[in-house]
Amino acid sequence: MSSRKNPHKTSFLIFAVFIVFFTASPLWSQGEQRRDMDPVSFIGLDLTELIRLFGIPRSVYAVRGLEIWQDDVVFVYDQGDFYILKDRVWQVGIREALGVKIGDSRAVVLLVLGTRALYRGNSIFYSFDEGSWPLMIRFDFDNDHKVKVIFIYRTDI
Repeated sequence: MSSRKNPHKTSFLIFAVFIVFFTASPLWSQGEQRRDMDPVSFIGLDLTELIRLFGIPRSVYAVRGLEIWQDDVVFVYDQGDFYILKDRVWQVGIREALGVKIGDSRAVVLLVLGTRALYRGNSIFYSFDEGSWPLMIRFDFDNDHKVKVIFIYRTDI
């Protein structure tokens, strides 16, 4: 028996390690990216960026608008519901933003947002001036005055 190793087997092992390392390394860093992302930065992501950040959605559904042009496709992730118009996220429904989370009281929202908050009906609105698009955050409340839904969206669409 020869003590020489099979060069084809060695090459295959090196190739396999290379493939595993370079295909798995983006997955290792995804958790870090998700934790540090500001939900405002989700607005404007294209489909490639969205899938690169969060992977394949848990589910996908359609939302019918009042007009045909208002129809959306929604990608559902643990981070929230991402509303897609053409090939970009224009709205996201999330569980926490600006230090306010689902279940917090209306008083907490008003305290966090300050005097720029606009209270209308059963919702509180807050405009963002920075960024590529005009953005609004909306907090909707249940009958107990607790946050039930948080949306961040472009106001120019």
